Amino acid sequence: MTPSPESSVSQVDATANTLSFREATREDVPNIVRMLADDVLGQTREAYGDPIPQVYWDAFSAINQDPNQHLLVACLEAEVVGTLQLSFLPNMSYQGGWRSLIETVRVDASKRGAGIGKAFIQHAIALSKARGCHMVQLTTNKQRDDAIRFYERLGFTASHEGMKLFV
Repeated sequence: MTPSPESSVSQVDATANTLSFREATREDVPNIVRMLADDVLGQTREAYGDPIPQVYWDAFSAINQDPNQHLLVACLEAEVVGTLQLSFLPNMSYQGGWRSLIETVRVDASKRGAGIGKAFIQHAIALSKARGCHMVQLTTNKQRDDAIRFYERLGFTASHEGMKLFV
């Protein structure tokens, strides 16, 4: 049986603190939304406030109920310091091979540069391999030069042109 994100908690030593990864809980939603809004692009599209808008709670419920969607958090000790969504996608191409999609990656602004993002992406890749995925893909906004360099250092290549249509 392959491990799932629900049962897989990885740990590494990050700056003498224990870094771990787990499935997000409802209690994590405010921190996740805060991290999504705490960036130049996120400020224009997210709605972080008190109370957290209902749309985020609805999205969390939908993700949480889908066995192929996993909202993960990175924690230093008990503090949530990162988030990403890992989706497992069946595919007709590559002889019916599964792939994973990493989206909505954020590390708390005060913790960037400590290796958390690298460990988190490596964790997502390990979960993808354990799930039998033949490919891990992600998208990042073309305006995020630092993110693009970060993903390239981890071995990702810009092999395709991503396109979006907002409806």
